[in-house]
Amino acid sequence: MQSNSNPDITTHTVNLHIREDVQALIDRAAKAQSKSPSDFMIDAARRAAEDTLLDQTFLQVDEETYKYFLSVLDSPPQNEGFERLMNAKKPWIK
Repeated sequence: MQSNSNPDITTHTVNLHIREDVQALIDRAAKAQSKSPSDFMIDAARRAAEDTLLDQTFLQVDEETYKYFLSVLDSPPQNEGFERLMNAKKPWIK
């Protein structure tokens, strides 16, 4: 199926089987954003896919750097700023 707005972009059909209550929820949300249910689901799926891929981080370092990194993680900071932070009043605790 070809997109009406740009003939150079090919689109594909995706069939979904969802419960009636979920469909009703999607329809209401789509209407609230003045979108079709299909556009709403495509936007939501695209955002979820981007978030998933952006959450993936891979760093490759040499063994010496990795050992240093682990040592930093294993030893808590011991300085005035850290002590002040740890002793600061916590607004969520009364």
